[in-house]
Amino acid sequence: MSDASWRERVLARNAEIRARGRWRSIRTLEDGAPETTLSATGQRVVTFASNDYLGLSQHPALAAAAHAAIRRFGTGAGASRLVVGARPVHTELERELAEWKGAEAALLFPTGFAANVGLLGALGRLGRPLVCSDELNHASIIDGARLSRSEIAVYRHRDLEHLAALLKGAAHAVVASDAVFSMDGDLAPVEEMAALCARHGGLLVLDEAHAVLGPATPKHPGLDVLVVGTLSKTLGSLGGFVAGPRAYIELLVNSARPFIFTTAPTPADAAAALAGLRILRSAEGEALLTRLRANVARLRPGHPSPILPIRLGDEARALAVSQALLERGLLVPAIRPPSVAPGTSRLRVALSAAHTEAQLDALVTALRELGVLDG
Repeated sequence: MSDASWRERVLARNAEIRARGRWRSIRTLEDGAPETTLSATGQRVVTFASNDYLGLSQHPALAAAAHAAIRRFGTGAGASRLVVGARPVHTELERELAEWKGAEAALLFPTGFAANVGLLGALGRLGRPLVCSDELNHASIIDGARLSRSEIAVYRHRDLEHLAALLKGAAHAVVASDAVFSMDGDLAPVEEMAALCARHGGLLVLDEAHAVLGPATPKHPGLDVLVVGTLSKTLGSLGGFVAGPRAYIELLVNSARPFIFTTAPTPADAAAALAGLRILRSAEGEALLTRLRANVARLRPGHPSPILPIRLGDEARALAVSQALLERGLLVPAIRPPSVAPGTSRLRVALSAAHTEAQLDALVTALRELGVLDG
């Protein structure tokens, strides 16, 4: 294909993806509530695909805060904050995010993906450290480590012995991991990882994007921990942040390219996230967390997160079961390569505090009828 045009190369690659059965297209939903309508067919469905774990994206307080911010500040931030300046809502949100995470300071990014890329890129310019990365980390950590031009060592999933061996021979190391893994819903052993970092002088970077039910950020004397978070899941808005010791946040302001060279998050997004954070830290938020825990226990007692994988192995079977659920009015995505390893295709059930008991009962019944849920 050396003489092929760009258009021919693109068409050939598209045909290859289709031939492998991995072609994807975007589905449009009429609104963001758990019960919604498929735009293409008009079918009513209950979605179990969203990471809006507490249902805050639909909360009237977040909508009101966003509307008020638009009236005061307009719809956009205008430029990067180092060029045009911040708005009060940006700094107020950062202050409360830092307080929430028990950190000295926090910095907003346009997305959680940009936060990981910006943080790891900035750290990578400090002498090209060894970045130890769990093999099931999110793509944003993987890409951030690659773009940092650091030395990268991938350790077996949640394997503390493997991680310890990597740290033992490293003079300058970063341990980067999801706190909750987005495709399996399992937890990183954060306390043990923190102990290893403290013992070997490493820096711990935890992406807590999906950690709505924990684990808690570890605290070890003498250990620096940087938390990467998102505003788009638990907090029902859009954006990302890094929280940690003030010196690191000041470094990011001065060297994180996705912060320096990107327009700041919109005031409306920041205001909605701030309203969501205040709800989360209130009695109402505790009630939502309690409801979410109960919804998880309804499907899988003892599971530590609202991400419930149902492994089916074969891609075709995962797609078929997902389609059968959709025909029953239940939107549960099939996750397949390259999002997961070959042979591990699955349904990914994402639960929310906004799901009703009737909706959960319908899902459980359908999964049992299709033979993919025990009990």
